[in-house]
Formats: sequence, structure tokens, C-alpha cells
Amino acid sequence: MIELTTDTLDPEKVTASVRRDTNGSVVTFLGTTRDNFEGKKVLTLEYEAFDEMALKKLEEVRQELMAEFGLEQVAISHRIGTVGIGEISLVVAVGSPHRKDGFAACHQAVDRIKEVVPIWKKEVYEDGSRWVACEDHEFSHQDSGQDLGQSAAESHTH
Repeated sequence: MIELTTDTLDPEKVTASVRRDTNGSVVTFLGTTRDNFEGKKVLTLEYEAFDEMALKKLEEVRQELMAEFGLEQVAISHRIGTVGIGEISLVVAVGSPHRKDGFAACHQAVDRIKEVVPIWKKEVYEDGSRWVACEDHEFSHQDSGQDLGQSAAESHTH
């Protein structure tokens, strides 16, 4: 299951999608909006995505994890749009025969999503805002004929 949505995320639904009798472990990660960052009061987060490429990259991350850890059930749901304090922006659920692989795969999923998926986060503070980590993405010219990471970072710095 891969999902990119403006709707409120349902972690129970995402988790249920990876539960199987063959799995002794189900690990679910919830990325939530906290109310502060480096001493600043955060009001909301705003996520934007290159939808078509984001879905493709989310599926690639899913396939990488399944191959590396020998898994059959990995689900990723990411919210775009405005995400308020305490709300969920990311759900990663991993069903695994053993907990060690489940935890490792879930941890790696979050790191890989931040590295390769064209979803950008804007932190909105009481005294302004900033786009976060646009430059961290690893995009090649092959992905869509241009350097998406660079163009996205440039478009969000104005």
C-alpha cells in the first residue's frame, strides 16, 4: 500500500494492511507535527509534493525494503497540505516475521523517504517560515529530464 493524500491519515488502516498470520511483528511509525523546533514555536507544517514522482519513489522505497529485509508487507502513507500540531503527516507500517527486521526496515523507510521522495516541508512559525531539507533529495536527470531536487529547492527559496 502506497498513499499520498490531503486527507487525515488513518494509522489503524495502514497498520491493518500489513498484518498477517505469518508476521510475528508489526511495526508502525507515525510522523507527527510537534509544536517547536530549535526554540521556535511551530504553528503548522505545510507539505508539497511532485505527486506522480512521489508515488513512484514511495513505491521504490517500499520495493527496496521488501527485497533487503525479505518482507512482503510494507505500507507507506504520506499526507500533503497543511498538517496541524499533533496531526500525523507520515505513517510507515512494516509486517515482518521477526521484530528486528521490522524495526530496522521501518527506520530505514523513514530515512529513505526523506532522502529520495519529492515531498517538501515548510515549517510555519509565529515569526515566519522556512522550507526544510529540500537540498537533501537525491534526484537524477533520468527521473524526469531535469534535476528535480535543484528546481524544487530553487522554487521554494523565493
